[in-house]
Amino acid sequence: MVRTRLYRDGALAAEGFPIADVSDHLEDPSATVWFDLCSPPPEKLAVISEELGLHPLAIEDVLHPHQRPKLDIYESHLFIVAYAVRLGDDTGSLGFSEVSMFVTRNALVTVRSDEAFDIDAVAARWDASPGLAKHGVSYLLHSLLDYIVDGHFDVAQALDDRVEELEDTLFTDHPGNGRGIQRRMFDLRRTTVRFRRVVVPMREVVNGLMRPDLRVVQPDMAPYYQDIYDHVLRVSEWTESLRELVGNVHETHLNLQGYRMNDIMKRVTSWAAIIAVPTMITGFYGQNIPYPGFGQSAGFWTSTLLILVASAILYVVFRLRDWI
Repeated sequence: MVRTRLYRDGALAAEGFPIADVSDHLEDPSATVWFDLCSPPPEKLAVISEELGLHPLAIEDVLHPHQRPKLDIYESHLFIVAYAVRLGDDTGSLGFSEVSMFVTRNALVTVRSDEAFDIDAVAARWDASPGLAKHGVSYLLHSLLDYIVDGHFDVAQALDDRVEELEDTLFTDHPGNGRGIQRRMFDLRRTTVRFRRVVVPMREVVNGLMRPDLRVVQPDMAPYYQDIYDHVLRVSEWTESLRELVGNVHETHLNLQGYRMNDIMKRVTSWAAIIAVPTMITGFYGQNIPYPGFGQSAGFWTSTLLILVASAILYVVFRLRDWI
């Protein structure tokens, strides 16, 4: 499905018109055209390339997805790749929607990799601020990038919450939770790394758009792009801190495992020492030679008393040292 819009002198003039009419509208310097494609076939991209004079390398990048977020500058247009991110219910479930953008003087073309990216939400943002529509492509591109970066913020916040939950789980003495925590840490660390790959390059993209020589950002729109850039920096720094937090959680988990292992060994050793006392005494009284109380009931009661007293003394000593 193709969605099209025509803005003329800052007002929405038409929408839903065929792509074949795009070239006619672009002849009007007061017109701004946007149209959106979702997973278009190569034939349709070839038609658009002829209509707008797009570079073959940019078309090739669209046909070969999973590009790095970037800004390519061509003679007649700009080519931008960005990713909308969504976090699933599972810790390691991170979904990406690749959005390619062709930016000309008075046209914006968006090519989505799938339907998961809500282009209607972007159009709603355009409709919410009709006063800024007079800035043409500069405004349309701003709202699109702002929507994508806001999605990055939401994912960063959700990841931060999950890291906090994992930190709280570390100190619960629930038997058998070690393997589950390790799996969650692995998934969370992998998700954070994947998220970082699409967030950090956005700094170069937004910063490149703000270059005066490109003349993409009009002076009145410069503060809005600066706001996006600030948000991109905050998300990038947040992502870096999340990666460090996950690493700290992993180290803490290993330290706690070592502490618990030492505590278990200490307790087992203490009980072994207590058990060794009656073993020693019964072994002594089991000799095949006469000893005081040999063959008499007094010998039995003496050995039993020694076992109880010595075991009680060891138990009290270990208990005072918190070894048991």
